[in-house]
Formats: sequence, structure tokens, C-alpha cells
Amino acid sequence: MTARFGYTLMTEQSGPRELVRYAVEAEAAGFDFEVSSDHFTPWLTSQGHSPHAWTMLGAAANATSTVELMTYVTCPTMRYHPAIVAQMSATLQLLSDGRFTLGLGSGENLNEHVIGEGWPSVQVRQLMLQEAIHIIRQLHTGELITWEGDYFRVDSARIWDVPEQGVPIAVAVSGDSSIDKFGDLADHLIAVQPAGDLITGWEQTHGAGSRKIGQMPISWDPDEKTAIERAHDQFRWFGGGWTVNADLPTPAGFEGASQFVRLDDIAEAMPCGPDLDKIAEGVQEYLEAGFTDVALVQVGDEAQARFLDEAARPLLERLRSL
Repeated sequence: MTARFGYTLMTEQSGPRELVRYAVEAEAAGFDFEVSSDHFTPWLTSQGHSPHAWTMLGAAANATSTVELMTYVTCPTMRYHPAIVAQMSATLQLLSDGRFTLGLGSGENLNEHVIGEGWPSVQVRQLMLQEAIHIIRQLHTGELITWEGDYFRVDSARIWDVPEQGVPIAVAVSGDSSIDKFGDLADHLIAVQPAGDLITGWEQTHGAGSRKIGQMPISWDPDEKTAIERAHDQFRWFGGGWTVNADLPTPAGFEGASQFVRLDDIAEAMPCGPDLDKIAEGVQEYLEAGFTDVALVQVGDEAQARFLDEAARPLLERLRSL
């Protein structure tokens, strides 16, 4: 399978109109696919944005023509009922003429606590996600569905506009336990670390034909110091790992948890500056681990236009030569 490279529409750092513009520019630059985060709240207040991902993706589907689109990721258990996710994803698949993949995960407290229902344990969150995927799958058949489960009820529901090709589902996994839970339910894998054992475990359960979709942050800028400072200002939350990131409830919590992250820590954690070969080296780790797709996250709204105009094309040439 030929490796494919994506661009991240990061809703936490850009407004909706800007994101649609970046979607168009990323398609023109040659990216194979585009993934969108789906947040109610930014990780840090310095990021300053959090528009509705699905509304933005509908506009992006209309503004683009060939690039694939994907949520990375939507939590279909609290802020959204799975029946609503089934309807939204079916509609977006139709609007995009079959270019959409539904990326799902068990969510973060940061986004889901806003509905006032508390934050379940990780074991419960994964069971909820399992049940939600079953509901989404059934509703995507276009049949009339009634569901009485442990966590959700669906009463005489039908998706009336269903794409003939269906909606592929990718699920975020982090280890053997989540692979066991979701390997048979999902079409594709999502993960944010270049862990080869994760890919091996997934393929033992799911076979080798599925996509394995990773994501890597970068802070490209002609000036390395500017790139590091921008990444520290807006992306230092990333260093806590998902065990921490899933449970903190507010940007203030992430401010506190990341207050001792140093500029040097950021420079070691992600490629910063103008060196495209350094970015390619980071992507190579994902490819060597067995990932088929890697989406890049360019840090900072103010850096997007210049990255897409000056760096994206030569970077993609390097990545496709790996």
C-alpha cells in the first residue's frame, strides 16, 4: 500500500473560515487527505478557537473536490448521541461524494464534560464507544432501528439519506485492550505514536489491508527560534500523553499541567524550524512502524498560509520519496 500524507485542520487554533481556506490550499498543495479535530474547547487559551468541526467540514467538502476528509476524532458517546453521529457522517459522505472517513475515539474530558453528565472511567468510555459503533453501523444500513443497550437508547430511528458506499470507520486505539475491543468493529486504525507493536497487534486481529492512520505535530518556520517559541506557546499540552490529556477538564488544567515544559523540551519533542529533512525523518518513523497514512499538524494559525505556500510542496516531494 502506497503511503499517503495528510494535513490537519486543527479547530483549536483557527477559525472556521480560515480552516476552509486552508482545506482548499492544502488540496492544491497536493495533500492526499485532510483530518479535522472535533473539540468544544481549545487545549490552551493561547490557541483561541474551537468552531464546530462538522459544520466546517461540510463547507470544506463543498470547497474541495478530490482530497479525502476525516474526523480525527469524534467522540460519539456524550456530546453527540451515536444516532446523531450516524446522521452527520452519512450526510457528509454524500456532500463529499464519497471522500469521508468517520474517525472515532472515546473522547476527552475537556470536550465532553460541557454537557454536565460527568466523566466516566476509561473502561466505561470504551464500552460506550463499542455500543455507539454498533448503533452507527446499524443506522448506516438505512433500516428502521430500535436499540435498547447498556448506555444508549434509539427509538424507531432511520437515516433517510444514506450513501451507497457507506461510511468507513476508523477508531483510535492505544494498546492490546483497545485493539481487542475495536478491531472487529472498525475498518481502520488511528494512533498518534509510531508504535510498531500496535500495528502488529492490529493486523493480527484485523488483517493487513486496512489503513493505519497516524498524526505528527510539526512547527515549520524559516526561523527555528520562532518555530520553537510558537510550539511552546500553543502545543506544549501535547507532552502529557493521552492518559493525562483525556482526563483534564479545562484549558486552565492544561496550563497548569504544562507550566514546567521548557523550550528545549518542545524542540526535542517535534521538528521545529525550516529543516524539511528533519520532518521527513519523523514521518519515516511512522512508516517504518507500519503506518499507511500520516497527517501533519502545522502548529499555529499564523503559520498556516506560509507553510502551505512555501513548504508543503517540497515537503511532500521528500515524503513521497521515502
